[in-house]
Amino acid sequence: MKIAVIDTDSGFLQVFGKRLERVGWEHRVLASAVPPDELVAMRLQALVVDLAVLGPQAWEYLERVAAALPGLGIVVCTGGSTVAQRVRALRLGADDWLAKPCHPEELIARIEAVVRRRRRTEGRVEAGPMTAGELEIRADRFQAFVGGGSVDLTRREFELLELLSDGEGRVLEREDIYRRVWGYEMARGDRSVDVFVRKLRHKLEKASPGWRYIHTHFGVGYRFAAEARDDPAAAPESLDAEPDRLLAV
Repeated sequence: MKIAVIDTDSGFLQVFGKRLERVGWEHRVLASAVPPDELVAMRLQALVVDLAVLGPQAWEYLERVAAALPGLGIVVCTGGSTVAQRVRALRLGADDWLAKPCHPEELIARIEAVVRRRRRTEGRVEAGPMTAGELEIRADRFQAFVGGGSVDLTRREFELLELLSDGEGRVLEREDIYRRVWGYEMARGDRSVDVFVRKLRHKLEKASPGWRYIHTHFGVGYRFAAEARDDPAAAPESLDAEPDRLLAV
């Protein structure tokens, strides 16, 4: 594993660096933002970044890096934050967010989970686009399209769609979905999977109202299958009535 860390917290870097050495990972410490083309030359699997180090340019930089290196796992590890900030980072391209102070073992585990997801995606890229109903799933672009138009999925929404569609019609349990998309065990009472599925379903059926793609199996989980509606003019399913909960990041 080869990673880079954009951070200036000497205490954090010392503890984290020692743990990385013990697991045999190569790592570089960067004290400031590095142009995306330089990150490409480093041939990294993951980037850990403290947004506080980047100052006002943090959000723009995060978006540029995510767009330029779609195969790079990005984990934000920073201090106190708001829900809005965490959601914004995920939508701009970050794969995960961990608040300081944190245990180096948890940070390493999250990096491993992000990289595993990236490797699964690389396998799908080699296999080419997947088509279901009117939907074209493009792993090489981390996006889905209907009639050539983007469905405008966030990175996590795409990962969820990719996992469900790869299930070949099988019902995937919520706990399994969480483990494979978020990278760790789901906490009791966490509704992140349901929230993301509702939003993903809404986007797909808004873009392709004549088809249903994600099917709920109550008390179990979800299944992906493209099924034409009996009435193509029927309105797509609305978002479930349950209120959104705080999303796990």
